[in-house]
Amino acid sequence: MKALIQRVAHASVTVDAVCVGEIEQGVLAYIGLGHDDTLAHAKRMIDKILGYRIFENTTDENKRGLLDLNVEQVGGGLLLVSQFTLMARTQKGRRPDFGDAMPPDAARDLFAELVEYAKARYPNVATGQFGANMQVSSTNDGPLNFILEIN
Repeated sequence: MKALIQRVAHASVTVDAVCVGEIEQGVLAYIGLGHDDTLAHAKRMIDKILGYRIFENTTDENKRGLLDLNVEQVGGGLLLVSQFTLMARTQKGRRPDFGDAMPPDAARDLFAELVEYAKARYPNVATGQFGANMQVSSTNDGPLNFILEIN
């Protein structure tokens, strides 16, 4: 399982001209699911995203400016977007190979469980729409982007 996370000032997902998910300050997380991923992997990924310290501490004089706080500590939002292309093999050729991505039906179920777990763990969670053509808009804050992996 892979996640591309971005610290954002604002992010939203639109499908067919309708906003289906939106957050203000927080984390936009694109989630890629692989063949062998399980609910246990999904839970570990959500825990890692929620605990990942990518926000600056602006109140503690000794830690000012350090990436010392996580999204929970700043009360930010979490926007989860399924993104099978993160699982692409790109080492050879000029076309991505998606053979490592979980098949769509299984991925839909696991992504739904991941979202359910995230919402149980944290109150400010929004999502895109699985399998839809989504327009994702974001204002990256920093910019700060990180790739997280769970095996």
